[in-house]
Amino acid sequence: MMRTSTLWTFLALPLLACSAIASAQTPAKPSDAPPQLERIEEMGEAPITVAPAAAKQQITEKREAGVTSEVKVTTGGSTYYMKPATGADQANGGALRGPQWKVLEFDLGKKKQKQRDEEAAEAPAPPAATK
Repeated sequence: MMRTSTLWTFLALPLLACSAIASAQTPAKPSDAPPQLERIEEMGEAPITVAPAAAKQQITEKREAGVTSEVKVTTGGSTYYMKPATGADQANGGALRGPQWKVLEFDLGKKKQKQRDEEAAEAPAPPAATK
């Protein structure tokens, strides 16, 4: 008789655990009282500034004798170049090489000098002296 009572005990424990989990998952009854709402202070009209949209993509093609020799694509902050394939790549049917990304560009004072020259060229010429 002892065996049957322990068997029923072992079977009853998982059933009780499952029923406890199931009863914990039942949703609570909502109350009839309306929820407490908070008053939000109205703010004055804030000025809205709309920034102009930057150029999304710029494509520049270089042609030699009517054939495109290089394509420069500038998108956002990145720049890459597409050039036609030469040699064995054309035998496989590939018309373009993989893109060549522009990683770093060193100034060495050339851009600054170019900007100064452009500013000097754009400055109005002094009026001619009249006699």
